[in-house]
Amino acid sequence: MTSEQDLLAAATAAVHLAAARVARPDHTPTTFAELSAALRANDDAVSDVLRPALLDALPGSRWTSDEHGSGPMPDGDWWVVDPVGGNMNAVQGMPDWNIGVALVRAGRPVLAVLHAPVAGETFTALAGAGAQVNGVPLRVSAKTDLALALAGTGQAKPGRDAAAADRAGAAVAAMMKNALYVRASVPVGHQLAQVAAGRMDLHFQYDNLRSHIAPILIVQEAGGIVTDFDGEPWRIASDGYLAAAPGVHAAALDILRPLR
Repeated sequence: MTSEQDLLAAATAAVHLAAARVARPDHTPTTFAELSAALRANDDAVSDVLRPALLDALPGSRWTSDEHGSGPMPDGDWWVVDPVGGNMNAVQGMPDWNIGVALVRAGRPVLAVLHAPVAGETFTALAGAGAQVNGVPLRVSAKTDLALALAGTGQAKPGRDAAAADRAGAAVAAMMKNALYVRASVPVGHQLAQVAAGRMDLHFQYDNLRSHIAPILIVQEAGGIVTDFDGEPWRIASDGYLAAAPGVHAAALDILRPLR
């Protein structure tokens, strides 16, 4: 059986190849039809590279690129792919976009790759073996004072649900009263990678989507604590999560728990 280290190498090589297929349209889309076409073209172009490469690397494995999917994963080996995290940013000509790949085995993530082409950074992790960026080990922030923390959240998927918007706004406002700075942006994977690198101190999300699996594993392997809003360990089927440096996790959870 192919080793997880070999699978990580194969996945890393594949995302590097796929990144070259992401394109910005000749003009910024001004209609929903144009925008949808541009987003779909990027997702399809990346998937056309990744799907055969990953399935060939692990015979018998299966594939899902439903980045907005949620809930438990079926048994077996699954490649869970976010073809273009922050696709809107790529289409609009902004630099914050990435390609994410996780391998989920028996319902648990075992490896992760998150490649940010514009920044030239590739974040990787193997369960139980640590996380790296461009081959350099990652470690989360050593801060212990939430008042000095850089916090983040983001709109994990498009939508105008009033209740969800109100809850997200209340959480941002609550965190702004306690943390040093709050960043609300997409893609979620970008912020989680910054937490893993110790550049940000925490990220919270009231959505827990399959596109988050890879960067969450990277945070965990960099020494971060990831729980749901009841303080229980994060699972693929959790409703939401807080990913934070150990020194600020408890204080942040106390603020966010009442809003879940």
